[in-house]
Amino acid sequence: MAKRWYVIHTYSGYENKVKADLEHRIETYGLEDKVVDIQIPTEEVTEIKDGGKRETKESKVFPSYVLVRMEVDDNTWAVVRNTPGVTGFVGLDGKPTPLRRDEFDKIMRRSGGRGTSVATPKRTSTNIEVGQAVKVLSGPLADFDGQVSEVMPESGKVKVMLTIFGRETPVELTLDQISVIG
Repeated sequence: MAKRWYVIHTYSGYENKVKADLEHRIETYGLEDKVVDIQIPTEEVTEIKDGGKRETKESKVFPSYVLVRMEVDDNTWAVVRNTPGVTGFVGLDGKPTPLRRDEFDKIMRRSGGRGTSVATPKRTSTNIEVGQAVKVLSGPLADFDGQVSEVMPESGKVKVMLTIFGRETPVELTLDQISVIG
């Protein structure tokens, strides 16, 4: 019987504990040949705080879900289902539904093909919002005050409306060049 990827639902914040408990239970019950892999899809997220401080952390792509590659039979189903923190399999009418290959590849951010490794995607987020008053900290426009008109977290930039020579002028700045006022 083929081993397929299944999605199990867990209590929120229990993904790592479920993975560790499941690995232990698989070994205890001698099911290493039937349950062969457990994954918690993550991505690297860079948060840019006020003043341009960058903080990178690993974040779960699908909180409360764990992927398990296994051969489903009564034994493996019961071991996985009865692991503390597991609320059930994702599927129809309580029956585990395997992921299609393209679904698994998309979830794991892989490109198709053999020998590919899981790429760690990068995402940037910031607490700076449109409409906030900011002060320019560096560059030729240092000490100017303005208002954020657009936030572009992917590129780590913002558009700020500055009053230069009595006219509102849009200026693109990096997040480390500004500081929120107030």
